[in-house]
Amino acid sequence: MIEATASSVPPNPTVATPEPIHNCPQCSHWLPEGTLACPDCQTIVYSSHLRLLASIATQQEQQQKWAEARATWTSMLEWIPAGTKQVEGIEARIQAIDDRGKAAEESKAKWTRRLGPLAPIVFFLAKAKSLIFVIFKFKFLLSFFAFFGLYWAIFGWKFGLGFTLSIMIHEFGHYVAARRRGLKVDLPVFLPGLGAYVRWYSMGVDLDTLSAIALAGPFFGLLAAAVCAGVYFARGGAIGPQEAETTNSLWAALAYTGAWINLINLVPLLGLDGAQATHALNRTQRGLILVAAIVFYAILHEGVFLFIAGGMAWRTFTGFAPEKPSTPTMVRYMLLLFLLGALMFAVPETHGRQF
Repeated sequence: MIEATASSVPPNPTVATPEPIHNCPQCSHWLPEGTLACPDCQTIVYSSHLRLLASIATQQEQQQKWAEARATWTSMLEWIPAGTKQVEGIEARIQAIDDRGKAAEESKAKWTRRLGPLAPIVFFLAKAKSLIFVIFKFKFLLSFFAFFGLYWAIFGWKFGLGFTLSIMIHEFGHYVAARRRGLKVDLPVFLPGLGAYVRWYSMGVDLDTLSAIALAGPFFGLLAAAVCAGVYFARGGAIGPQEAETTNSLWAALAYTGAWINLINLVPLLGLDGAQATHALNRTQRGLILVAAIVFYAILHEGVFLFIAGGMAWRTFTGFAPEKPSTPTMVRYMLLLFLLGALMFAVPETHGRQF
């Protein structure tokens, strides 16, 4: 992370410093040198120059050139009057980049200490995952059918297809949430036996937006599981031992498994959705979710809540956490825990039968 102020940041080498403007671009009012906003119509005098810099900074974020993007955003501050909403927006972008860099540095330092001499090898392999992204970027259908084929072979084609579709719906939750915010996003890619992912380009979004996109996947997954549960109850609900191969047991299996897999995604570790969402929560909120997960485990006796509690305990006492609370993220996280847990309680576990 590069620390810089408006006065210490050199001008962007790809953009020439604009010539002094002495007439307002909007109303042609004469302006003394150094004027940043027209006193008559309040127009930002160097708006064209600012739009160009904003475009460059956005491109730098898309390319994950965070230091360059931060410098470009910061260089814009000298062309905008202090105390305006534009300044607040730019400062928010800069803070988002700083938060991302701080979290990445702390995570890397922590793993370096833990891995010891193996750290360089592990970090190299982590960077190599970009090759996987390139290989699978345009292979949505191929990866979908490979994923489906694996679970067909294990549990039968009906469950395999339903489970694959539920994972796809979960991933399209991320896809839709990112697209709605105008972000660049790729189609889902399935990794048989591991899961699936959607690659999207953050372009310096704030932590609340990051968490909203992360939790959109479990919310879509919840809807898919709820539909399966609805069909199960509409067909009578109860499943006896002699009905193990019935269609109704299939809907119960899809509902239960869908709820379980989306709860697993809320574990705040590794690259799971819960880890991305937790970045927006302060330590108090993380502690409250930890307590809630323990309570849910005590009531429902579902082991997945212990994994969530354990991960949240680690996140509560270690690493970076913002000082400002994020109420929307807190509400979404708690709601998902409650609804997914209730769904698992409502439908029976079918123990991975063939369908």
